Amino acid sequence: MGYADGVFDLTDRVVLVTGGSRGLGREMALAAAHCGADVVIASRKLDACQATAAEIEAATGRAAMPYAVHVGRWDQLDGLVDAAYERFGRVDVLVNNAGMSPVYDKQTDVTEKMFDAVVNLNLKGPFRLSALVGERMVAAGRGSIINVSTHGSLRPHPSFIPYAASKAGLNAMTEALAQAYGPAVRVNTLMPGPFLTDISKAWNFGEANPFGHFALQRAGQPNEIVGAALFLMSDASSYTTASILRADGGPP
Repeated sequence: MGYADGVFDLTDRVVLVTGGSRGLGREMALAAAHCGADVVIASRKLDACQATAAEIEAATGRAAMPYAVHVGRWDQLDGLVDAAYERFGRVDVLVNNAGMSPVYDKQTDVTEKMFDAVVNLNLKGPFRLSALVGERMVAAGRGSIINVSTHGSLRPHPSFIPYAASKAGLNAMTEALAQAYGPAVRVNTLMPGPFLTDISKAWNFGEANPFGHFALQRAGQPNEIVGAALFLMSDASSYTTASILRADGGPP
């Protein structure tokens, strides 16, 4: 094992990724397994979780447990955590990745149901999961919690106000949980910019490059989240907590 391999080694650790069946969540779960971790793939659709878990097991030889759960529903989260601990005995890394950002034309189109759904999934669920897993991590003497936010939480736009507000709350929650669960548990925010995942297929920008004002002048490929995610999952970030790690292409 080379030096870098050792620093980022996740052998025999357990990584739970919400929203792990596709997009950035899938990339992070697959990368963790390639570095030696067993993974829990959690999202709403069991068949999607099962397909991703089978793919990860075939590619890496590590165990991948699929679990269907709606992260925005408080009463479903105890079952997810209990199932993960029953299967693997521990969770070393929790990645709160599941999120949503509904489209609307004007602010009055945002219904109370829509607003609540965004906050429930993007903020309330991660809080509850972090509380359930974080206390067990403290008892075990180690752990890493990663809250996946967005560059829009720092640069909000009228087209995604509920999303930006919920993710800004997630940023604040990171700092408070780092204080609550330190020194045993590290809690950090991973802040992606625009990535070309399934969600981006709905983007319609015509001929213009909408990211020309970014430093890198493009959107990210899904696998480009891996380096930042593995840094926060592994002992490479052993002195990093309560921080925001941006992987956003350099918006102005």
